Amino acid sequence: MFEFHKDKPRYFQYQYLTTKNYIIPFLEKHFLLEPGQKVLEIGSAEAGVLKAFTERGHECTGIELQDSRIDLAKKFMKGEFKKNKVHFINRDIYDIEPEKDLPYKFDLIILKDVIEHIPNQPAFAEKLKSFLKEKGKVFFAFPPWQMPFGGHQQMCTGKILSKLPYFHLLPMPVYKGILRIFRQPPKKITNLEEIKKTGISIERFEKIMKGNNYTIDGKKHYLFNPIYKFKYKLKPRAQSRLISSIPYLRDFLTTGVYYLVTKTD
Repeated sequence: MFEFHKDKPRYFQYQYLTTKNYIIPFLEKHFLLEPGQKVLEIGSAEAGVLKAFTERGHECTGIELQDSRIDLAKKFMKGEFKKNKVHFINRDIYDIEPEKDLPYKFDLIILKDVIEHIPNQPAFAEKLKSFLKEKGKVFFAFPPWQMPFGGHQQMCTGKILSKLPYFHLLPMPVYKGILRIFRQPPKKITNLEEIKKTGISIERFEKIMKGNNYTIDGKKHYLFNPIYKFKYKLKPRAQSRLISSIPYLRDFLTTGVYYLVTKTD
């Protein structure tokens, strides 16, 4: 496993800098970000993403399943939390009814490296509408499933599997067999198996958005995902227009995508 996954303050900073330097500039090309807007992040973890929005004057809410990560978020965002600039909810998104459980709806919802972990993504896309204001927008960032490390194998223990590209694309029995041979802990195997079941391609994502009446306001595909600048010292590089225009092939060669969508009903 790469060490930065264990170093929570360091990873918080990576998320903050990626959001400040790449995500927000992408959003501003397609959406007027103004102080006072309500921003929700689903899967907010330690809230590095939200910090970049609170410092711009947005009122932020994070929904996170792991209470330990919320505890860290409150620690890292101590000043903002005390001033009610950020709020956290420790619940499953499917268990929240916005009309009853939340004081308002949101101008913008953020899902950074989250959609690929959520089961029943078409139902989830429909659920998101209940959290949005009229013409509210949703930002998605995710690694296409077929990309070299789309199975999140960088989380594996040991130097071989954590750096072995594409093996997550093998049939499930073979994939699980390899994980066992390399002595991955049972809990990690279960987590990687779940990711294999929910991993999403560019084509499937766009189909889900269209099928749930979202319009795509903007998108950007990356050969080198912006967060790789901080994780691996690789300069971010947009995918070529030619590769981005070729369905299915692009999924194997694109390490990250950004999308901004608007609900239309």
